[in-house]
Amino acid sequence: MKTIFLCGAFASLAMTGATAAETPRAMVPQTEPMVPAQMTMPRDAMGYARMAGAGDLYEIESSRLAQQKAATGAVRQFGQMMIEHHTQTTQALTSAARAAGMTPPPPALAPRQQKMIDELRGLSGAQFDAAYLRQQRMAHQEALALHSGYAENGDNAALRKVAATAVPIVQRHIDLLAQLPKS
Repeated sequence: MKTIFLCGAFASLAMTGATAAETPRAMVPQTEPMVPAQMTMPRDAMGYARMAGAGDLYEIESSRLAQQKAATGAVRQFGQMMIEHHTQTTQALTSAARAAGMTPPPPALAPRQQKMIDELRGLSGAQFDAAYLRQQRMAHQEALALHSGYAENGDNAALRKVAATAVPIVQRHIDLLAQLPKS
């Protein structure tokens, strides 16, 4: 039943066709800071590729843990979707960078992201679910700011296109997270 609900919710969000630019900021849940104060958004292609790759890697690694440790099927299903979607966005970024003559850096977690993964490794069940969903909400707000910022101000046209394509995907993830339990 949860599988049907989450699939239906995702399908209905996908069918709206709304982009992040069309979604009023007031509709985005503001339970955590949008972007940490110390986080600066890159305008250069390599900086964007490095941060986007790190974000995708965090999403994939944390969601692999969700497959093993989550208490609920809805969290495991969300995690599986994150693995699939963030693998695809990493591939799109890598392809666009190479087509633009760049050698993108291999994805690597930032120290803060590694600490978040380490936190999740020490949890299981309902505690894991709560921490995972809290981290996902924060990470997706950061990803939205990163991709939106680069789509508007980035220095590489091919990567700006990839960033613009990522924005509605990330916004859909944020919308789905809003439907999952907060505790």
